[in-house]
Amino acid sequence: MRPLCAQKPATFYRLAMDCHASRLHDGSVSVFSRSSALSRSSALSRSSVPAPPFVDPVPSTPRRRGGPLSLLTPVPTDRLARRFSQLIVGLLLYGFTMGLMVRAVFGLDPWDVFHQGLTRLLGHWIDISYGTVITAVSVLVLLAWIPLRQRPGVGTIANAAIIGWTTDATLALVPPTENLTVRIGLLMAAVVGNAVAGGLYIGAGLGPGPRDGLMTGLVARGAGSVRVVRTCLELSVLVVGWLFGGAIGLGTVIYALAIGPLLHVVLPRLQVRPSEVDPVPPMAGPDQLPTGTAKDVTATPARTTISGLEGR
Repeated sequence: MRPLCAQKPATFYRLAMDCHASRLHDGSVSVFSRSSALSRSSALSRSSVPAPPFVDPVPSTPRRRGGPLSLLTPVPTDRLARRFSQLIVGLLLYGFTMGLMVRAVFGLDPWDVFHQGLTRLLGHWIDISYGTVITAVSVLVLLAWIPLRQRPGVGTIANAAIIGWTTDATLALVPPTENLTVRIGLLMAAVVGNAVAGGLYIGAGLGPGPRDGLMTGLVARGAGSVRVVRTCLELSVLVVGWLFGGAIGLGTVIYALAIGPLLHVVLPRLQVRPSEVDPVPPMAGPDQLPTGTAKDVTATPARTTISGLEGR
């Protein structure tokens, strides 16, 4: 046993701890211990309650994407390679056939009568090509879309940019001819090739041409039916173009009578159909089929939809 002088002096803290330990051993709890336990439990309960989420009084709005592409109609996301290649080939072929029809000298379609007459009229003051007039008229027609609230597509812009200079290149490569047989061949190739070209770029589904977009915009604004609006537009440009010096002849009549039936045959075969298909649910096994269901379940063929047709 340690001597008394060697023992540590008793302090208030040590005496209180010894008293507390003895009372816990006896099963009694002091008022001080109860209050401490209550304070600890209340603090624990307060810490376990999650804080309410922070709510911003001014919700942030997503920033709208701007830029020139936001003014265009959305581009289909499926089969882009075929759509764009078909669009470019169709527009190049369209300009090529327009040049052939000019070289045939049998008359032009209504809009090209207007282009040719305007070229001859402006030629008295400035040196301007036929293709440049086509491009300028396309831009002016696109400006007329603004009050009609029409949105162009990628194909619309490509139409205005490609056809004009392609026509000029064709006129530079194909010389004028006086041979009647050659001229008839040029006219037939121009009409049939123009229908194929229209089916290619219309079937791409990337937007209407500027002139057909003007027609559909007027129809949407209640100017009349498609037949009435289109007839009025084409008769107007035909008469104005003829007054300006554009060529009207047998080719004008053949084009007007043949282009519709030819497009009716060509367009369904060149229409780019969406690649999206309806999801087919997994087939159930023989043991999972309900009573009365045939065991040989076959999947139904996927359906496809054809988008609306747009034109020049």
